[in-house]
Amino acid sequence: MFDIQEELKKLPLKPGVYLMHDQKDEIIYVGKAILLKNRVRQYFQPGRSVSPKIERMISQIDHFEYIVTDSELEALVLESNLIKEHRPRYNTLLKDDKSYPYIKATLGEDFPRLLFSRKANIPQKKEEKAKYFGPYTSAGAVKDTLELMRKIYHIRTCSRVLPRDTGKERPCLYHQIGQCYAPCQGNLSKEEYQTEFGYALEFLNGNYDRVFAYLEKKMLAASERLEFEEAAQYRDLIASVKQVAQKQKITSEQTGDRDVLAVAKAGTEAVVQVFFIRGGKLIGREHFYLSGVEEEEKAELMQSFIKQFYSGTPYIPSELLLREEVEEIPLLEEWLGKKRGQRVHIHVTKKGEKDRLVKLAEQNASMVLQKDAERVKREEKRTRLAMEEIASWLGMEGLERVESFDISNINGFESVGSMVVFENGKPQRNDYRKFKIKWVKGANDYASMQEVLTRRFRHGMEEREELREKQIEDSYGKFTRFPDIIMMDGGKGQVHIAEKVLEELHLDIPVCGMVKDDNHRTRGLYFHDRELPIDTGGEGFQLLTRIQDETHRFAIEYHRSLRSREQVHSVLDDIPGIGPKRRKALRAHFQSLDAIKEATAEEMQELPGMNRKAAESVYRFFHDSSGHFSVQKVEVGSNL
Repeated sequence: MFDIQEELKKLPLKPGVYLMHDQKDEIIYVGKAILLKNRVRQYFQPGRSVSPKIERMISQIDHFEYIVTDSELEALVLESNLIKEHRPRYNTLLKDDKSYPYIKATLGEDFPRLLFSRKANIPQKKEEKAKYFGPYTSAGAVKDTLELMRKIYHIRTCSRVLPRDTGKERPCLYHQIGQCYAPCQGNLSKEEYQTEFGYALEFLNGNYDRVFAYLEKKMLAASERLEFEEAAQYRDLIASVKQVAQKQKITSEQTGDRDVLAVAKAGTEAVVQVFFIRGGKLIGREHFYLSGVEEEEKAELMQSFIKQFYSGTPYIPSELLLREEVEEIPLLEEWLGKKRGQRVHIHVTKKGEKDRLVKLAEQNASMVLQKDAERVKREEKRTRLAMEEIASWLGMEGLERVESFDISNINGFESVGSMVVFENGKPQRNDYRKFKIKWVKGANDYASMQEVLTRRFRHGMEEREELREKQIEDSYGKFTRFPDIIMMDGGKGQVHIAEKVLEELHLDIPVCGMVKDDNHRTRGLYFHDRELPIDTGGEGFQLLTRIQDETHRFAIEYHRSLRSREQVHSVLDDIPGIGPKRRKALRAHFQSLDAIKEATAEEMQELPGMNRKAAESVYRFFHDSSGHFSVQKVEVGSNL
């Protein structure tokens, strides 16, 4: 038994990280502290004024644990990592933790390269020198830039270790098409190559004058020699450089790298806008959504964002510009400085050019929220009307949560089931579930569906009972929340299987089937032993189609993932004593899996290469001890 008061007495007066757990042992909050004893005790002091959000969190704390660190900076890093790993519900979370593309310059090599990179951390060893350019807002922009660097500066792309591997292999295709000088063949010295590489770095830093002058000179020279095709190539390269240059708008007369950050909040939604400025030029901008923001101030949101976003970026600028007075600026500067390898400044702007940039970012964040609010309202209206339309077809007053099921297999191999969930017309992907069929052998969709539904609802009932015993209310585990209706990806047969399972479990949940036409599209709903006509031109039909497609997609995707780990084989592969020759004989004689199931051991024994022991092994595989099929036959003529 965990005694919170006794554990509070044991807390040390040291920096560290604390993790709050609920009764299901899930981590619901992660925080850091300069002094663990003082910080954690505050949560349990009677009469302390806290926000409703924190009050709800405290009411759910069953126990806590802590990790002691040597410094507050170590605690900050550990807190950030644990939040990313566990994503606790009461922490402010970065919802779209995007991985942006960068260009990585491998400065530690004698013949350095420019690489596409999404690496989430800068190499920690000083000897592993690298410089990152970006972030770029699309992978296409990175690839276009790298291609331009090859055409102009002939930067190598191979992974050979030079000069160690010089001359060991033939030059690559890029040398053949004139986009690499082939230093792997000793065609130019280290000094000559690094001079060209330095020009490429100047270009990436935004200095285009040199390359314009170089290309124009080459173009004019080729034109004077009447080499018009070559001159056209240089003309095209100049156009490519101009296109890259035009994407980078001048934002400040001051050079340098900085990120401009601003947050906008409306109700339970918050967005952080970031402008990426490199060499005084705006190279891109992006917005990020935050969750768990109901009672957080803008400064708290910005501080949480900085910790989570910059823990995963490979490049840290020398300056961050903010409007909010966040706490722990010196600590954050120290942490970012260590990641960058140089000092990082965090400035809270008040006036001037920098403040103008922050205001611009803030306006963009507000516009994103406004547009999203309008889009969400339109989407909610559309999905709400769709659910109401489906409910009217079924004669139901209200419809909120739908669960849909499907089975996927190939000749009985690796049969799997899928469960997808839609709430208020929207997919709830965190509630999706996969089932690997355990109780059924062979291709039997009905028996497989019976297993999936039995496991799903039996598990849900067990979890509900467990929560009741622990006196946990308004809390849901993986399977405890039951749907308003079950939708089967099929007609009468699948519906009756589901109804049978629910009857055995004493559950009262309506079931309908999504009946398909000859083109495998939904044509109607099978409900209460009859097929209901539906309006195929309305929102309800569109939602039904999305549910059916998503259910099928999820099952197929899971099935493919299993097949990718093991080569697809016949169900006959699983029968002891049946090798390739006997499988071939069985297929040739019986033509279908169902024909093999119906055959006697004596009939199979007559086949070439089969003996009594092998024939009985096949018979036992498909039959139980009483001589009947162990699973219901589904479809005559199943493939082998």
